[in-house]
Amino acid sequence: MLELRQLTKTYGPRKAVDKLSLSVEKGEVLGFLGPNGAGKSTTMRMIAGVLIPDTGDVLIDGKSILTHRRGAQAALGYLPEGAPLYADMTPPQFLHFLAQARDLPKAEREDRVDQAIADARISSVVDKPIGALSKGYRRRVGLAGAILHDPPVLVLDEPMDGLDPNQKRAVRALIARMAPEKAILISTHTLEDVPLLCSRVAVIDQGRVVADASPAELAGEDTLEAAFKALTDQSEAQAA
Repeated sequence: MLELRQLTKTYGPRKAVDKLSLSVEKGEVLGFLGPNGAGKSTTMRMIAGVLIPDTGDVLIDGKSILTHRRGAQAALGYLPEGAPLYADMTPPQFLHFLAQARDLPKAEREDRVDQAIADARISSVVDKPIGALSKGYRRRVGLAGAILHDPPVLVLDEPMDGLDPNQKRAVRALIARMAPEKAILISTHTLEDVPLLCSRVAVIDQGRVVADASPAELAGEDTLEAAFKALTDQSEAQAA
């Protein structure tokens, strides 16, 4: 469903992503972890077609992001960190705008918008402008936009950012409900979410995959948090 093939992206002398290959199958929720500067956001932006890789390719539902970009992007739901929203629109107005931009059939748009509002649990704020919403509700509006067209592949960058505990539980339940029919990649710094959300974890450092296993296997004798901290400390020491 999602396949990264030898992705490389360089900024000047620094390789942000270095021949990174990874795949996510239908029914998998992959936790995409790594310290700051490891290349996670750059990788996700290349998946979405926002950045063009120096070399390599991404296949989304079998379609190349380089040679069949529109088809690949149509199969992707992408929630970037700090997703841009139109502050003067209400959530339904924003979602209808996205439905039109994605050229969803007119007969389906109202139902799709209603379903996304229900799934993201934002029905209590549908009459308010997005700019007046809390950070957590704005994040959930962004999530509603990502799932609006029912894509087979989801890439979610920090989907829990700004959510309160009840909101986090609702989003976890939504992801668990969607997971059997989708390939989902989630980047998060909230490590306690990883075993609750993810069936598999890939850790990257300096643009390369350094671990790929289940949360339990990655933890091994230590906790996932301890393993991740060790990786972060190692990267900071190398940078220094």
